[in-house]
Amino acid sequence: MQAVEKSLDSPNFADVVELARDDMDAVDRLISTSLESDVALVSQVSQYIVTSGGKRLRPLLVLLAARALGYEGKQHIRSAAIIEFIHTATLLHDDVVDSSARRRGRDTANTVFGNQASVLVGDFLYSRAFQMMVDIDSMRVMQILSDATNTIAAGEVMQLMNVHDPDTTEESYRQVIYRKTARLFEAGAQIAAVLAGRDPADVAAMVTYGQNLGAAFQLVDDALDYNASADELGKNLGDDLAEGKATLPLIYAMRQAVPDDKELIRNAIVEGGLDQLQRITAIIKTTGALEYTARRAQETADTAIAALSDIPDSAHKQALIAIAEFSIQRRS
Repeated sequence: MQAVEKSLDSPNFADVVELARDDMDAVDRLISTSLESDVALVSQVSQYIVTSGGKRLRPLLVLLAARALGYEGKQHIRSAAIIEFIHTATLLHDDVVDSSARRRGRDTANTVFGNQASVLVGDFLYSRAFQMMVDIDSMRVMQILSDATNTIAAGEVMQLMNVHDPDTTEESYRQVIYRKTARLFEAGAQIAAVLAGRDPADVAAMVTYGQNLGAAFQLVDDALDYNASADELGKNLGDDLAEGKATLPLIYAMRQAVPDDKELIRNAIVEGGLDQLQRITAIIKTTGALEYTARRAQETADTAIAALSDIPDSAHKQALIAIAEFSIQRRS
């Protein structure tokens, strides 16, 4: 068990990270050794993206959930690293598809190394993740992770179909964020319960927790695209609009806007680009779209927290609750 078992009555994010410090250090060591390759460019690009910052929220979730459920083995370390590799591979591919130039406050890998290298190293990370899955020697864990990876890929295609489509519905949008983002959170929490040998009710509770945590995280992320500075966001403000993505703030704003403003947003989604970003941001704010998105995020985070009600209380459970709260309070 972790050395740190202090109370987390009102934890901040630093407390949560510290609680998992020993496990996270082990994950970092495993990631470092697993990135080694006799092909220099593979290691170079992999190290660039994996060490590019970020909160490592997905592997942190696996570690905390496993401990909250009483797991005392070591395979949660490998599972957390696998989750991070899958996430990193999706980032490499996403940035190529979206022609993104900035992520986490610095140049994307495709900007530095080119699209071809980014795509191929993303493939390397996926394949390395599957090699590591075999080492866990659990068909159930393999099934969860392979199903999640397939769902994520389908979500990428679904999002591509919705690009430049101003008639994207809120339901369609929610399906995309489930597949692209929430599914991997869900898988991480589910694996923790499986490793801990918990009963089906606890496994289902962790699935609900992870799924809703991931959805809340993405809802806030999409709102921040219209309500944060570029320095806070770590990417260019309005990137979603530039790519023609109808996220929830735009979908709701079109529902509430006067006809001329609605048509302005529709045209911006169809055409992409940032020519009307200032006006559209003003429409989003005056229609209450940010508040609406925040309410949906809060409801989703509340559902995640409620799912933990029957999990025995501990510092690790309180940390899981805190992560759900942080997910809707963040500014980056």
